[in-house]
Amino acid sequence: MTPVDYSIIGLYLAGMLALGVYAQLQQRTAEDYYVGGRRLGTGSIAILWMASWIGGAVVIGSAGRAHELGVTAIWYGLALATGCFLFAALFAARIKRIGDINQHVTYPDLIETKFDARTRVVATITTALAFIAFAAGQLSAAASIMQVMFDWSFGISLLLTTFVVVVYTAFGGFLAITYTDWLQLILLVLGVVVIGVPTAVISGGTPEALLVSLPDRFFDLGEWGWPAVAALVVSVSLSFVVSMDSFTRCYAAKDETAARRGPMIAVILIIVIAASATWIGLTAAHLYPDIEGGDQVLPQFIEALFPVGLKGLILVGLLAAVMSTADICILTVSANVSRDLYQRFVNPSVSNRTLLKMSIATSLVVGVLAGLMAWRLQDVIDILLIGFTINGAALVIPTVAALSCQYTDATAAFWSMVVGLLTVLCWQVINQTSLFDYNLDPLWPGLTAAFTVFVLGHRGRPPWQPPTGVV
Repeated sequence: MTPVDYSIIGLYLAGMLALGVYAQLQQRTAEDYYVGGRRLGTGSIAILWMASWIGGAVVIGSAGRAHELGVTAIWYGLALATGCFLFAALFAARIKRIGDINQHVTYPDLIETKFDARTRVVATITTALAFIAFAAGQLSAAASIMQVMFDWSFGISLLLTTFVVVVYTAFGGFLAITYTDWLQLILLVLGVVVIGVPTAVISGGTPEALLVSLPDRFFDLGEWGWPAVAALVVSVSLSFVVSMDSFTRCYAAKDETAARRGPMIAVILIIVIAASATWIGLTAAHLYPDIEGGDQVLPQFIEALFPVGLKGLILVGLLAAVMSTADICILTVSANVSRDLYQRFVNPSVSNRTLLKMSIATSLVVGVLAGLMAWRLQDVIDILLIGFTINGAALVIPTVAALSCQYTDATAAFWSMVVGLLTVLCWQVINQTSLFDYNLDPLWPGLTAAFTVFVLGHRGRPPWQPPTGVV
């Protein structure tokens, strides 16, 4: 790293902060802060989908797993592409239509419309827990990049990246995320796809060289372990259906067409970037088999092979991928606290100005909590899988019923969410403490418990009529 590289990185971080301040001047209401005024076109929606799901796990995590396990690392990206496609094809237009009729801003808004207030509370708590984990995973990945670039400790690196992401997100809201995500996606595609893969090939990472030098297991798609792959694909795909940022992007779209086409475009880009990160990871395993694995594989690969100036630009692209995911996760939890809990249950008559100030303050607090979780756990994919499992197991059954059925049972939905969430959390504690030797992902018992409770408790028709306007 040279002063030129450091200057590029410094300018990028300063630019993110400046865009956050600029966006703050453009917004007047909480609706502007959380859904950008409901006026975004297909291109912006596609960029937001990409930025939300292409983060540390796809770029940093996949390269690290490919260095360790081989091509099986691409399963994380394929799982994301599958979930994105299914959501776009089955739910996006309908969510946009329901959201516009009822002026929804958050995912729990829809849950209460279809069920009741207590179910909204459970959905809010579950969403907040999952998205704090998502934000923590991205901050951990960003810290890994900074650690390699500046040769700092993980703690100092985490402190800097958390500060930048939290500040521009808290003050700029959804508009800041939209502005910064355009720049961040361009840098990511330029760094990983346009420059990263050709550099890997030129440096010796040709298909022929990889096939000769790497063990056969590196080309086994099931090397990750088929049970783990199955849990990954199912939990990630289900998370799209209950992920609050999926709903937020639908609400922010200018029409149903933009809401549906945006994620469809994102599917293509997700696969391309995931494949590129995996290729780079395989090349790193070929060229540098003895380097430390995990989340530092890709940053170290860039530091070793890229020339002055270009090195800083590519590392900025990696930071962009991570920050563009962390910001929406922080904003999501902020909306859960300020709108879904405070405005809905504590102070329904709160003014727009007060709610906007509270939203900014809440974003700051959430960012700090995510940073602390990142400090405690550090591994990107492992952190994110906790969030996906919580979301997928606890919320997916009632949510699919709410979007697919004309009548739904609020009591069955409430207890399904509660039992699913508690089952996942208890199973996770058991796995962490090693009290029992269960080789079973928490998704399966959690999803089974939630499904069983919903089916057994559902009466086919609730004792109340859906609110007027719901479709």
